[in-house]
Amino acid sequence: MNIQANNSIIDRVLIVGYGSIGQRHLRLARSLLPNANIRILRHELSDQALDPLANGVFYRIEDAVQFAPQIAIISSPAVFHLSYAQTLAEAGVHLFIEKPLASSLTDVDKFLETCLGQRNVLMIGYNLRFLPSLQYFRKALIEERIIGKVLSVRCEAGQYLPSWCPNSDYRKGVSANRELGGGVLLELSHELDYLRWIFGEVKWVSATLSQQSNLTLNVEDRASLTLGFLPGSDGRRLIGSLNLDFIRQDTTRRCAAIGEHGSLEWNGLTGEVSLYQAGAEEWKILFSYAHQSDDSYIAEREHFLDCVKASRAPSITGVDGLKVLQIIEAARCAASSKYQILVPM
Repeated sequence: MNIQANNSIIDRVLIVGYGSIGQRHLRLARSLLPNANIRILRHELSDQALDPLANGVFYRIEDAVQFAPQIAIISSPAVFHLSYAQTLAEAGVHLFIEKPLASSLTDVDKFLETCLGQRNVLMIGYNLRFLPSLQYFRKALIEERIIGKVLSVRCEAGQYLPSWCPNSDYRKGVSANRELGGGVLLELSHELDYLRWIFGEVKWVSATLSQQSNLTLNVEDRASLTLGFLPGSDGRRLIGSLNLDFIRQDTTRRCAAIGEHGSLEWNGLTGEVSLYQAGAEEWKILFSYAHQSDDSYIAEREHFLDCVKASRAPSITGVDGLKVLQIIEAARCAASSKYQILVPM
């Protein structure tokens, strides 16, 4: 079966996975497509009541394909992403896949080739790119060159894992379990995506991965990476540092670029971009937008739907998802070998 999406009307939607992010996807899909037939695909039977926003539930991928969805949103644990996505891609379904694209590089090339051959629209859910504050940060650095040439980048993101979803047991969640695709590298891969988006391709990685806390998990709860970006036109290579963790009580998401004429910092929690200009005595806020929790998710869904209707590539493609996974794999190799590892170009 090869499903061709209607370029003007999207009225059959499949959401794969019904965890917290799947429930968010359902709520947003219903708000954007109020008249659509929206079905859920779950991998096992459950006594959990289905949200009335959904029109029904499937427990087999074969039944979901027979439903002939025009678009599918993959929000299952990362280890299951490609098994569902490959089948749906072969059926011609346009796909939105929550970050990360997969839990490893296995079968990713085959999947991307299928999407290309079927002309599927494929978008990866790195929603931070849709935050106005991060967009301003990128524009100020790249287009306006407000601090001149960037000489160094320092980035960090962290939050105490049990506080992520206080009403659920973190020990049973994806983040804490290797077999579900957990760990800070995959779960906080947003940072790797936006660093590529702003500063270009990463050529090499060195890394330290560790379990620093007493949390009950079998994955790394802290990652410290050094990233070497491709050299610029002057032959000089930008070096960045990235720290990710599940252990800090003071939730943090920020990125600072140090340049020839000062420093520019993005605060992902407050939505502020601040400048410390050469010769100044204090930071100056250049941009502030207090985004709501759904804002970036709504913006990325609208972008995805527009791309499906217009049959055009989205701003965050399957190749972007692949590039992030390649950096993660290089970081894992670097951590185990203690060597600097090249990232495939």
